[in-house]
Amino acid sequence: MEQKSGLEDGPELEQEEGEPEVKKRRLLCVEFASVATCDAAVAQCYLAENDWEMERALNSYFEPAVEENALKSRPETPSEPESWIAGGGGVVVPRKEMRPISCPRSRLSLELWSAGRNTSENVQQEDGSVFSFITWNIDGLDLNSLLERARGVCSYLALYSPDVIFLQEVIPPYYTYLKKKASSYEIITGNEEGYFTAIMLKKSRVKFKSQEIIPFPNTKMMRNLLCVHVSVSGNELCLMTSHLESTRGHAEERMNQLKMVLKKMQEAPESATVIFAGDTNLRDQEVTKCGGLPNNILDVWEFLGKPKHCQYTWDTQMNSNLGIAATCKLRFDRIFFRAAAEGSHIIPRSLDLLGLEKLDCGRFPSDHWGLLCNLDVIL
Repeated sequence: MEQKSGLEDGPELEQEEGEPEVKKRRLLCVEFASVATCDAAVAQCYLAENDWEMERALNSYFEPAVEENALKSRPETPSEPESWIAGGGGVVVPRKEMRPISCPRSRLSLELWSAGRNTSENVQQEDGSVFSFITWNIDGLDLNSLLERARGVCSYLALYSPDVIFLQEVIPPYYTYLKKKASSYEIITGNEEGYFTAIMLKKSRVKFKSQEIIPFPNTKMMRNLLCVHVSVSGNELCLMTSHLESTRGHAEERMNQLKMVLKKMQEAPESATVIFAGDTNLRDQEVTKCGGLPNNILDVWEFLGKPKHCQYTWDTQMNSNLGIAATCKLRFDRIFFRAAAEGSHIIPRSLDLLGLEKLDCGRFPSDHWGLLCNLDVIL
């Protein structure tokens, strides 16, 4: 995967040429970054929170910083690498190797996605012809630059304003931050302690019906499957996310968890479109060992022709957050799709990576890239 360096080339900003609003915003980001001498993520963030008005955004940028303590109060990560930490009740919680990086405080005050904001993007999405979602492991277990990285993630969420957001490795302070900043979303979590998954639903578009948490009985890492039943534009959807068991040494448990996910997808009502999106930690050979995917379940990346630009979502050659010398390129983050039985009213259209721009602090929003998926809704 070729590294993108600059606003114009970032896949997270690539859209169809026929979308003038997105093209206009891309140019505004370029202009803002030039005037403020800041990076792409900061430009997107300030413009998004100021309704894409250049003068207002620049004035906000040069105002004194507003303190936000929800994440800043977290203790600093020890400088020595640590592979595992003990969770509540003796549960083993994985922690990636981390190196301390001192980052200047970004001058951001994100009041994002206020309920009822009447932007052209919202109007465009309300026509019902497009359904979009983001899935992202936001690496909440890495406490280094956590607030700055959370702001970076939020800038992308605000820019694309997806209908649904699937998150993994959320921790309680991050959850508190999201509840404050994303008031136009309903947030359903897979747990409340340690670290957990979350599904965020845009209130103006997605109608919540019910939720279910399926435990993984043999997990050593607090993992489970979060299922949320919703309706969108008259279509019934079953949304699922999970963070399957991590590391090569836990492949057997990870494959057992995958089998549970696929079984649950097949058990969903036939009238529902089923979407699973999350950090699977899967290697291709593990899927093969499980017998592959059932005939009625698609891997969206494969369905779209295996596009190279979004193949690897965990790439230590491009992403320096973990400080790993070895090059590892893996497709950990995956999307599985099962169409409704009476016909495909929702069809995957495109897939792109998010979070490829370094923040001012010198780090990426996460050690994973996010995935932005757009789907066509047949009305």
